[in-house]
Amino acid sequence: MENLNKKTVAILATNGFEESELKEPMEALTKAGAEVHIVSEELGNIKGWANGNWSNEYKVDKTIDEVSQENYNALMLPGGVINPDQLRRNEKAIRFVKSFFDAKKPVGAICHAPQILAEADVLRGRKITSFSSIKRDMVNAGAKWEDSEVVVDEGLVTSRNPNDLPIFNSKLIEEVNEGKHEMQMA
Repeated sequence: MENLNKKTVAILATNGFEESELKEPMEALTKAGAEVHIVSEELGNIKGWANGNWSNEYKVDKTIDEVSQENYNALMLPGGVINPDQLRRNEKAIRFVKSFFDAKKPVGAICHAPQILAEADVLRGRKITSFSSIKRDMVNAGAKWEDSEVVVDEGLVTSRNPNDLPIFNSKLIEEVNEGKHEMQMA
């Protein structure tokens, strides 16, 4: 397991995130030594989604207004259907996401979360995967989509669904440990 001591990772989420896609990466990153913050639109709690129903609440550590990519070594975006759809309509969230690409920092996105990346216009020419139902959207955004458990492209880590979390978490930790990727591009 990589040692992520002194590394800080932002998980950008709002209500309706797929619970396992926030909880499991957060636990894996923390276990590897990273400090992890849940960043959202407002302080308080955000509610997850699991098995077709509302699920547990998670405490928001920081708001988008309080943070900058300069505060973090990496960004993680959980999926779900509701969460990415809400965040891609928030201009501050989109600027926050794009800033990680501009700074060449690792970004992880799973399931429907690449929709946020498409809105940030950072997928052109990038190899990715996602939940299969948004494949066409990703291709239309310029991505080179493939059906794989995990795809890593110069600091960008993507996976399809919760079944891929073990390998997604492993690759995300590896990329965070490596740090900036000079070929990471917006």
